Amino acid sequence: MTVPATIPAHDLRAMLVSERPPRLLDVRTPGEFETVHIAGAYNVPLDLLREHRAEIRQHLDDDVVLVCRSGQRAVQAEETLRSAGLLNVHILDGGITAWVASGFAVNRGAARWDLERQVRLVAGLIVALGILVSIVFPWAKWVAGAVGLGLTFAALTNTCAMGALLSRLPYNRGARCDAQAVVCQLVDSAATDKKAS
Repeated sequence: MTVPATIPAHDLRAMLVSERPPRLLDVRTPGEFETVHIAGAYNVPLDLLREHRAEIRQHLDDDVVLVCRSGQRAVQAEETLRSAGLLNVHILDGGITAWVASGFAVNRGAARWDLERQVRLVAGLIVALGILVSIVFPWAKWVAGAVGLGLTFAALTNTCAMGALLSRLPYNRGARCDAQAVVCQLVDSAATDKKAS
């Protein structure tokens, strides 16, 4: 079956109830995943996926659909998995945001701010404080300028250093999520799928 690189939410929903559903890898932070996720998805944060791509790739034989908030981190995850040799990887178009907007079922937990909203808050606070402090210390205006340059660089490279740093905070860590736990989940589900066949 040929599946496009980007899959709309309604097509993914149909695929999930098919005879051979794809594996869903949610590349958001554990905190974001705990807030809302598609049932059956595995939480493999982007930084963990990058670091352990070869090990995780060994346990992905079926079609894989990557999920994040809006699709940006999933694009980076797709590049990571393709560079590790996985060709049957796809992206949920519009991410979990599009899935929820379509009215499809999700598992919900405690509400937390998503990573992109946290980046906007921290960047905005740094700029505002930098301008205020520059009234007394003129050099502080360069802090605001550095944040602006950082955001510009993030947009041009489709990366975000501030987001990567914020994802490491305990608030975003949520439940334990490490490579060994992810691999165990993938192995267990593969064994269950083979028994069911």
